[in-house]
Amino acid sequence: MNKNLNANQVLIVDDEQSIRDGSERILGRMGCEVLTAGRGEEGLNILKKQPVGIVLLDMKMPGMDGMEVLQEIRKHYPDILVIVITGYATVETAIEAMKRGAYDFIPKPFEPDQLRIVVNRAQEKLKLTQEAEKAKIARRRTMLDLDTEKSRVRTIIESLPNGVLVTNAKGQVVLMNPACRTYLGIDPNMALGEPVNAYITNEELCSLVMEISQGRHLDFDDIPTVEFVAPNEMYLLARAKPVLGDRRECLGAVINLADVTALRVLDRMKSEFVAKVSHELRSPLSTIHEQLALVITDTIDQMSQNDVHLLSRAKEKTQGLISMIGDLLDLTRIESGSVSHENKPVQLEELLQSIIDFLNTRAKTKKQTLTLNLPDQPLPPLTSDPLAMESIFGNLITNAINYTQEGGNIEVTADLLGIHIRVIVKDNGFGIEAKHLEKIFEQFYRVKTDQTRYITGTGLGLSIVKGLVDSMNGVIQVESEPGRGTTFTVLLPFNTIQKTEDGGKTISG
Repeated sequence: MNKNLNANQVLIVDDEQSIRDGSERILGRMGCEVLTAGRGEEGLNILKKQPVGIVLLDMKMPGMDGMEVLQEIRKHYPDILVIVITGYATVETAIEAMKRGAYDFIPKPFEPDQLRIVVNRAQEKLKLTQEAEKAKIARRRTMLDLDTEKSRVRTIIESLPNGVLVTNAKGQVVLMNPACRTYLGIDPNMALGEPVNAYITNEELCSLVMEISQGRHLDFDDIPTVEFVAPNEMYLLARAKPVLGDRRECLGAVINLADVTALRVLDRMKSEFVAKVSHELRSPLSTIHEQLALVITDTIDQMSQNDVHLLSRAKEKTQGLISMIGDLLDLTRIESGSVSHENKPVQLEELLQSIIDFLNTRAKTKKQTLTLNLPDQPLPPLTSDPLAMESIFGNLITNAINYTQEGGNIEVTADLLGIHIRVIVKDNGFGIEAKHLEKIFEQFYRVKTDQTRYITGTGLGLSIVKGLVDSMNGVIQVESEPGRGTTFTVLLPFNTIQKTEDGGKTISG
């Protein structure tokens, strides 16, 4: 902990002037010294000069976005507490920010009391942590007041708002604060000393804690976080670290539990809202689309070319809206964990051939060549949801057709690679610049160039593909070069593993 950090000095990084001004007034009345920045870069420059203790950080900003700023703060100023400012539509971004080290979050729009509570909590956390660091330094100086030191540290740990659990090298629990008992629904009178699985029911977290306690993950960088549902229906985010001795020997593990129930509730509300609105819009849009098609068919001889063009564009736009609603529903289903409708053996060769036959008409209208290459021997069947498989490869092949010029070539190849079935979708189309490759799987992200600006789409297709492939324990990779084409490679294991809504896993096959 950097002892120079000032818990009363707060930096607000937000591109909205009203948020900065309002927050500055509220925090100023609390006795805080407030600094403000309208952009991420400006905020980082302030941190180089000022001993800021707390940063209020907006996730959506022009230029350097909040996630990039958070990454820089965690890298160069790990002791600063970052409170994420997030809107209703970016709940999943806030969850990701918490996983990457943000201390807390506050949703827009917020009341003054909400801001005071979350900043007060951060100030207490910072002050308590600084006290713990001072106690640690004092312990090194003298062993005379060891008992007092232990009592002081225990008091600090027990007063922390997050749950804290500590194990020894055998994975036995030796310390647990009251917040941890509350989060896990453990009787306050239950004695310590039992293995960690006597207190935590989540197998994934117990396995991770045992690995750390026994000396793995000593580098601190490759330790995954675990999110799970406690017996009291509370959503918890667990971060675990090894406890090291003076010679870097592992003495056990410390687990920090944060309550992310509010984030999950907001996430569920968002999904329910999207699903309800999508269902309400789909029926009238389908009716409008059918009526436009009927008008064009029945009266095309009586209309001018301009009228036909306008009606055709309207029909095309309604079809685009219907497709977007379908994508939103698929995305909601993936985010909720309800990926699979019905798992059954899928013969990939037959499924790919069916998709190729269906999309070949569209390819021919652009004078493109669409081919399928299959191995001489039959591929092993995949146990999965056929609709999910169709969505994966239908989206990839459709994208290849849309983003390849007239007369281009699209080649689909399926073969075996170790314990995986590999499917490659390759085109010689417009290609993608390297700067876009890391973002193309993000929701609503679209690459716009002079060649692609008139191609309609929602920007959800690749996000859906990524979500489905991840749910099957698969991998998707992309290689591309502007002007020379793009290659997507999907690797799926023979036995797919579908993730369930409660975070567990069901093995199919």
